[in-house]
Amino acid sequence: MTIKKFNISCITVCMVTAFMAANLFAAAPTSSESELSAAPSAASSEKSPNVIFVEKLQDALSSNDIQSAIALFENLPASLESDTDLKLLHASILLSAGDYSKAKTLNNELLASNSDNIEALELAAQIAIASKNKTDEKTALNALLAKNPNNPTANIIKGNQQALKKKYKLAKNYYLKALTGDSTNLEAIFGYAQMSYYTDNLDEAKRYFQRLLELDPYNAQAYAYMGKLAADDENYYEAIIQINKALELDPNNYDYYIDLGQYKRYTGKFKEAEVAWSKAISIDPNYFLAYTYRAGLYDEQNMFKEALADYHKIIETNPKYYYSWEEIGILEFHLGNWAGARNAFLKANSIFNSTAYQLMVILTYLKENNLFKAKEYAQLAMKPLDRNSLDYKIIRLFHDQGGVNAENAIMKDLDKETDKNKRGKMMYYFAMYFDLKGMNQIAREYFVKIQKMQSPMFFEYRLAEWGMEQ
Repeated sequence: MTIKKFNISCITVCMVTAFMAANLFAAAPTSSESELSAAPSAASSEKSPNVIFVEKLQDALSSNDIQSAIALFENLPASLESDTDLKLLHASILLSAGDYSKAKTLNNELLASNSDNIEALELAAQIAIASKNKTDEKTALNALLAKNPNNPTANIIKGNQQALKKKYKLAKNYYLKALTGDSTNLEAIFGYAQMSYYTDNLDEAKRYFQRLLELDPYNAQAYAYMGKLAADDENYYEAIIQINKALELDPNNYDYYIDLGQYKRYTGKFKEAEVAWSKAISIDPNYFLAYTYRAGLYDEQNMFKEALADYHKIIETNPKYYYSWEEIGILEFHLGNWAGARNAFLKANSIFNSTAYQLMVILTYLKENNLFKAKEYAQLAMKPLDRNSLDYKIIRLFHDQGGVNAENAIMKDLDKETDKNKRGKMMYYFAMYFDLKGMNQIAREYFVKIQKMQSPMFFEYRLAEWGMEQ
C-alpha cells in the first residue's frame, strides 16, 4: 500500500462527498416536511450546475475514469472556479493521472494564496515524491512538521522511507507520531502494525492489525498479516482462514497465494499447496518465487522431472539464483545425467565460487570414466587453494587417484575438522573417492557417518542418502 495511492483515494472520496453534500444542500428549496413529501420530483429536477458537475465528477472517479474527471474541469461552473477545496481535488486527480507538472502548478497557486494550507502542503509532499524531487519533498515535509510535529502525512512518508531502508524501529517511531496526530489513520495503523511484526513485537502487531480491521473490515493486507501471525504460532489452520479472507478481497494477489501454499504445505496438503503456487505463477509467470516453492514440493515428493522443469524456470526468471543451478545439478547427478549435472554445477560455480561445486564437476567426469578431463579441471581448481587445506587435499586425491599416505592424511584432517558442515561435505567426497574405486564398504561407512549428523546444512547430505540406497 503506497502513500500516494492511499492519500489520493482519501482526498478524492472525502472531497467529492463534501461537495455533493454542500451543493445538494444549497440547491434544495426551503420547504416544510409535508411539502417535500408531496412534491419530491420538483427539487430533483432543478439541479444547479454545481450539483451536476459534482455528480459527473463523482461518477467518473467511481468508475476509475481519471481522464474524464480531468476533462470535466475544463468546463468548470463559474461559481466553483475560486473554490479552494475543488482546486485541491483537481491537483490530486492530476497527480493520480501522473501529470506531476500540472498538479504542482495548480497546487503552488493554492500555496501562494495561503502558505498555511495543510492539505496543499501535504499534497505538495506527495507530488514531490511522485516526481522524485527531493528538494520540494524536504521543503514540504519541513513545513508540515514545523506546524505540527505529529502531522500524519509527513510522519507516514518518513516512516515509509525508513521502512524501505529496513530501518524498522525508526519507521515504527514515525508511524507512532502519525498515530499521535490521528489515532484512526489507517495507513499509520498499518505501518505501525507491520513494523511491530518486523521487529518481532508480535502481540503488538496483532493488536494493531485487529484495530485496523475494526476500522476497515475490508483490508486484505491486515488479514494477510493475521495469517502470518497465526503461522508464527504454528496455527496453520487459522492462518489458512485468514489468508483466504485476504484472497476474497484481493483474489489476484501473488503474495497471498505464496502464503496460502506455505500454510497448506505445513498442514500436509501437498496438492492444495501445489495449486496455490501454480495460481501465483499464473498471476506472474515472470517472478521466480512461486517456482522455487513448487519445485521444492515436487522435489520432496520425488517428482524429479517436474522439479527440474521448475528449477529451470527459476533460472529463466532469476539467472543469478545459483541455488537453482545447484538443485538442478543434484537431481541430474542422481538421475545419472552426468553432462547435465556438470553443466549445472559449472553454472553455479560461475555465480558463486565453491570448492563443492568444483568437486561435483570432477565427479561427473570420473563417472563418465573421463580421467583426463577430471585431472585437467582438478588442476585448475587446485591452483588458488592453500596446499595445507582440506579442500586442496581432497581435490588432489581425485587428481592423483590415490595414495595411502594421502588417504591417511585426509582421515586425520576430517577427524580434526571442527566445522560440522565442512566435515560432512568433505566426508561425502572422500566416500565417493572409495565408491569410484569399487571400495563400496568403506564408502558406505562414510555415508552412514554423514546420515548420523544432526541438522545438516549441506547439499551433499542428500547425495549421501541416495548413495546408501545403491
